[in-house]
Parts: sequence; structure tokens; C-alpha cells
Amino acid sequence: MAKLFSPITIGPHTYANRIAIAPMAQYSADDGSMTDWHLIHLGALATSGAGLVMIEATSVEPMGRCSLGDPGLYNNENEAALCRVIEAMRRYTPVKVGIQLSHGGRKGSTALHWLGGQPLSTADGGWENLAPSALPFGTWPTPKAADAEDLERLVPAFADSARRAARAGVDLIELHAAHGYLLHQFLSPISNERTDAFGGSLENRMRLPLRVFEAVRDAAPGVTLGVRLTASDWIDGGITPDEAVAFAQKLEAAGCHYVDVTSGGIDPRQKIAVGPGYQVSFAHTVKQKTNLVVRAVGLIVAPEQAEEIVASGKADLVAIARAALANPRWPWEAAHVLGAPIEIPPQYQRASSSAWPGWTILAPKEAAE
Repeated sequence: MAKLFSPITIGPHTYANRIAIAPMAQYSADDGSMTDWHLIHLGALATSGAGLVMIEATSVEPMGRCSLGDPGLYNNENEAALCRVIEAMRRYTPVKVGIQLSHGGRKGSTALHWLGGQPLSTADGGWENLAPSALPFGTWPTPKAADAEDLERLVPAFADSARRAARAGVDLIELHAAHGYLLHQFLSPISNERTDAFGGSLENRMRLPLRVFEAVRDAAPGVTLGVRLTASDWIDGGITPDEAVAFAQKLEAAGCHYVDVTSGGIDPRQKIAVGPGYQVSFAHTVKQKTNLVVRAVGLIVAPEQAEEIVASGKADLVAIARAALANPRWPWEAAHVLGAPIEIPPQYQRASSSAWPGWTILAPKEAAE
């Protein structure tokens, strides 16, 4: 059978295959709470056959949102809305559900993506952003440098959101320490010019992200724990693959189960060599130098490409994003192309025989055995 469709155990849970639907911002929350759009969007992905469906980056405090449409998990209303979405995703499918906890830092307070995504003024509902140092993202407003009070608030905020996520029934929690958001901002010398215990050396720059991870670990026992980390800032003086390995090794020692290896997003001056699977080599480097489960992501679009990444040992699983937006049944197509069986909800099974004659599918009872 195709390696892509073999099960994998990550921490306390086993996932049916090695396909993850990556977290993708939808800009459709209402005051931080998920809405009917999330039921439609995530409900469709729940029937995809992927081993894991990730809920988009979800902020741990209101000022951590990247836009007014971003979801949060910082009050009871947010938690109730998340419970509603997860209940709907699971009602008819055995899908494993993950959530990505995040804080936008200096990249927060923006207009919705389809309205340009530019910084919001306070008159339009925006707020002052927080960052490790008072360094703006490109031409955006200068953020406030986090003081001791801010740092003391941030760690419990992540832990509280993790507890809420666990109560809502997630199988997996992922910390977003990449793409230029707050934890990445502390890790990168491009955005962190602090001279205290949270800046300077790599050890110091890792301090806050590691404290956040440890707090989340302690707040949410029994879930798979992971981190999305950056292997390159694609700019001179930024994070390098060696620093990513060092961070991953620290996470492993702290009890992390997996890492998702990505890159970029810290500075508009970045020069990214984009191409199919352009980040897979970063994932492979981390996999070679740790015992963590490693997920690859970034322009993985063809089933054969995904199978080669996993079968060759470059990564343990793959995440797809835009390919899943274009085709929410991407795992069905991959199973057909690779000749692998996959479970399909009984309501949809009659479609498979006409679309892909001769394809092996599993009834729900068979898949559970």
C-alpha cells in the first residue's frame, strides 16, 4: 500500500493516514467566534478522508488576532463556537481535528484579506500591536515592545486557550512559531533586538516560545502537541536551518511530538526560492537531526509528489493547503491515483464508482477494524 495512506502514531493518537489539511485563514469569525462559514468550510474538509484536519490560526487574546475576522479562543463564547464546529465535523466522520494557537504580534490589526489586508487604524477598529522589539513589519505601524507585564500575560494566555481547545475536544494542538507571527518574532534576530533574557543569543530568543510550549503541554495533557517552526527567514541575518534544528531539539526534550517545518514571513525583504516542494529539504534536515515526527508543507500538490516525500523518508507526513481549497476531496483523488483504499462517508460512496471505476473504498465499519 502507498506509504502516504499508512497510519501514523503521533504522541497519544494514531492518525489514519499521513495527509494533513493545513490551517488556512478564513477571515470569517465574529468577534473571535467561529461562524456558520466554519461549519461549511471545515465540514467539507472533515469528509475529505485526510488523517488530520487543522483549524486555522486561532488567537490567544483579542490583540493577537491578525484581523477582525480571525478566530480566537480567549472567552467562553469563542469556546462554545469552537465546540459547535468540532461537534459538526465529528458527527458523521471519524476525522481527527487539530487547532493552531497563535498570536499575530506586529502583523496583527489588519483589514480582511480580500479587502487588501493592510493595517487598520484605531478608527476602523484596529489596535496597537505587540512585538519583541519596536520594529515595524515593513512600512506598517511601529509596534509596542513587550514589557515584563506583557510577557507575564502571554504565557498563561496560551495555556488558557490550550485548556479551552482540549475541552472542546481537539486531538492535536499546534503552536504557530512561524510566518512572522509573535513567537517567530521572538525567535528571529530580524525582529528581536532585545537586550534582556529574551533577546540576543539563540538560547535567549528561544526562551519565550519554549515557556509557551511548556505551559501548553501542562495545560492540555492527552493531546498531540506540535509546533510550526521556521527553517529560514530567507534574508541575511535571519533564522537558519541549523537554528531551526536547535529549536526542534529543545522542543523534543520538552515533550513535543511533532514539528511542521516551513519558512518565511518575517520581513517583506525576503527572497524566497518558490517552487514545488520548496520547503521539503528543510523538513528533511530536521528529521535527520531529531527523533520528532516531521511534517512537510509548501506547494505539495500532486499525489505522486506527496507519496515520494513520505516514502523516501524526507518527512513523516505532508500538509496540503491551497490544493485542498481547490479540491476538498484531494485525499480521495490521491487514494485513487496511488491505488490505496480510503474511507468515504456512506452518503458519498455511490459517487466513487462512477468517478473512478475500480477504486477500492472502505465502509465506515471496515475502516474502524
